[in-house]
Parts: sequence; C-alpha cells; structure tokens
Amino acid sequence: MYRRFLSWRYLLKRPINLIGVSGITVGVGALILIISIMSGFLEESRKTVRGSLSDVVVQPTFLPRLDGKRVPNSVDPLLAALDADARIAAASPHLSWGGMLVQSGWDAAQSEHRLKDPDRGDMAFAQFVGVDIEREFAATDLRAALGRESGYGNLVDDVEKPFARPKSYDGDEPYAWVVVGEQLARIHMLYKGSIINLVTAMPDSITEKAYLSNRKYLVAGTFSTGENETDAARIYMDRWELSDFLSGQREYTQVLCKLKDYPSERETIEASLGQALYDQGLLRSAPVPTRPSTEVRTWETYRRSLLGAIENERVLMGIMLGLIVLVAAFTVFAILMMMVTEKRRDIGILTALGATRRSILAIFLMIGLWNATLGSLIGAALGVAGALKIDAIERWLSATMGVQIFDRKVYLFDHIPALVSPAIVASTVLGALFFTLLFSFIPALLASRTHPIDALRAE
Repeated sequence: MYRRFLSWRYLLKRPINLIGVSGITVGVGALILIISIMSGFLEESRKTVRGSLSDVVVQPTFLPRLDGKRVPNSVDPLLAALDADARIAAASPHLSWGGMLVQSGWDAAQSEHRLKDPDRGDMAFAQFVGVDIEREFAATDLRAALGRESGYGNLVDDVEKPFARPKSYDGDEPYAWVVVGEQLARIHMLYKGSIINLVTAMPDSITEKAYLSNRKYLVAGTFSTGENETDAARIYMDRWELSDFLSGQREYTQVLCKLKDYPSERETIEASLGQALYDQGLLRSAPVPTRPSTEVRTWETYRRSLLGAIENERVLMGIMLGLIVLVAAFTVFAILMMMVTEKRRDIGILTALGATRRSILAIFLMIGLWNATLGSLIGAALGVAGALKIDAIERWLSATMGVQIFDRKVYLFDHIPALVSPAIVASTVLGALFFTLLFSFIPALLASRTHPIDALRAE
C-alpha cells in the first residue's frame, strides 16, 4: 500500500512530471490521430483508385499460343465461359483504344494551343471506351458515375440510355453520341451538343504501316467517377460504334467481371479463373505461380503500385510519429533520474525502516507507470476525439485563420476521411506503456541499489 501512496505523492509533488505526462499525451494523441487519418485516406483512395474497374479484369493477349492456337477475336466465347462460372455475377466487355480529341471550328485554336504547349500537350489525348451499357451497369459503377452531380451541370438526360439524343438538342448533325469525363469536359469546355473530332491511328500488321482514322461525335453529357485520371481522359460510347470507328478490326480488349463474393475469392481467383480460361483456349498463357498473370487480374493487382504507395506512406508516418512516443518515454527517464538523485535521503530512510530493494524498485517504476497511464489515456481520448471530429476542426481552423488547410478539390473528397481502429488505439497505448516502463526501469534499478548509509549521508 505504501508503495502506491509514495509513488503517487512523488508524482503530484513534482510538477516536472507534467512534462513527461504531456509528452506521452502529445505522442499518443498525434500517433492515433495521424494513423486514423492516413487509414481513412487509404480507404477512400482505394475506392478512388479502383475507379471504374470491377472486381476482376480479364485481358487476353491476342498473339499465337505455344500450342499453335490463337485466342478468338470474338468476345462471345469468353463471355459464355464467364457467364457459366458460378463465381461471377456479371461480365462486361470493353473495347479500349487510345487517341486524341481535336475540336474544330472556333475551338480549333484551343486544340492547337494545347498540342503545342509542352505542359498541357497531354490534355488532347483521350481513351475511347466502348461498352455494352446493360452489361456495364451490372458489372461496374458506371450508372452511379453517370448520375453523380459534381458541379459542372451536364449530366445525361437518361442514365439508363446515356448515348441517346438529349431532349434539349435541336440540331440535325448525323453523328453518334458519346459521354465524356467531367474533368475532360471542363478542360475542353464541352457541353451537351458539343461536336468533337476523335482521331486515332490504326496499325496494319500486313503492310506494317499505320493509317489515321477520325470521326465526329456529339457530347450527350458527362460522368464523374471521382478518379482524376479517368475523368480527365475517358470517353464512353457504344462498343459497336467504336468497333466501326476502328474499321471493325477489334471487338473487345478486356472483360470486366463482378464476383459474387470478392473477399473470399480475391486470393485464388486469378490462378483458378486464368487456368480455366486457358484450358478453353481463351487466353494465350496459363498462370504461373512464380509470376503474376497479365491476363487475369483483380483490381487490386491492377492498381497495386498506387495502393502500395499509399500503404507505404501510412507505415512511414506511423514510424516517424512513433519516435515522438520514444522521446516522451526518454523524458520520463530523465525526470526519474533527477528524482532518484533528489530523493536519496528518502530512499535511505525507507531502507532503514525495512523497505526492500524490490519495494524501492516498485515505487519508482510506479511513478513511470503513472506517467505512462495518464499520458496514454488522455492522449488516446484526445486522439480518438480529434480523429472523429477532424473535418469539423479543419473547417473551423480554415475559417478562423483564413487559409484553406485541406483543399477538397485536390483529393475529390468532400470531407477529411478518418478511420479509427480499436486495434491501433490499443497497440499505441500498450506501446507507450511498455517503452515508458522500459525507460523507467534503469533509474528505478539505480534507486533500489542505493546503499542506505550512503543515502543517509547525502546532503
């Protein structure tokens, strides 16, 4: 009982202990707050990075196989195989092709300016994507992207029929309709009824030359996936329209598949589905355990470089902030070393009255424990509260200071995301307790080994 009493008394009577408590509070609170924000960013970024991808991307390589067979150019056999797979809920064929968006008439000068500008030249390039709209809605989030209002005000009239003529358009140009990304529309100042000229090159394997193909289209509206690169470069149109634009040489380039239970299939679907499709002659190569497949990939594998970069940032931030906790623990060590020197006479008196070395050790360890417990609990409470209210705090600070701390246009988030993990909170608190007690052990051990005669002689 006296050990707890003395340790608590020494803690309260020495205001310098507040420095140790404050240091641990700041370290634990900052670590929980930043890790929660980074976890929220990771989760939101996963959604953003995924963009328009479905669970699995099947992208056959149209080259001769080692057994002499060729992958069919028609998508029908592949769709039949995917539709028959019990694990797949929906499959949507894509025909993707790269090209340029060139405006004509009064806007031709703008296109010329972009092409000759070294910093903005890539703004003229675009990705054409042909889709079967009903299958696309079943396999991806395109329906939501078509209906998402992002402030530009050019949504399609009918989400279910995005390539239909807008009711407000009264022109008579005999062009097909397309849907462009919201960012692309902003860059080129496109609206419903705008005429765009799409240009691309078609390689000819027979003549070994390339020839240009261009065609005019009308803009039916915009879509917004929340992914900057997609919204600034993608143009959707009917798959057969794009195939005709490419002179009928291509029917599809990949098929996007939505799984019935992605979490349970994510680890095995690439190898099992790849092997099944290869056995049916629908892929060029069979999956190899030592090498990731390039023909059947989950969306996480497809975007692994971006996801890995975000995860690395979270880990590095956690390590850097963890150093704050170590510094705070070292501060407690320094405070206890000073206290052991100042309390030598007390240590001698306690020893003379019958206190054992273990009791002296326990007294000073408890001081470190009180520092760590108070600092960790207060820091955890502040960190969790700050993470849950970080968006409101940022808005208040931005309004008070007159500075935009978090620009929501950059990340396309309408709030600062934060994901509080009980495991992270618990591990942070336990880590602070462990390291503080570890640093406290040295001065406590020195105190326990102090000879009572030397202690009583201390001035």
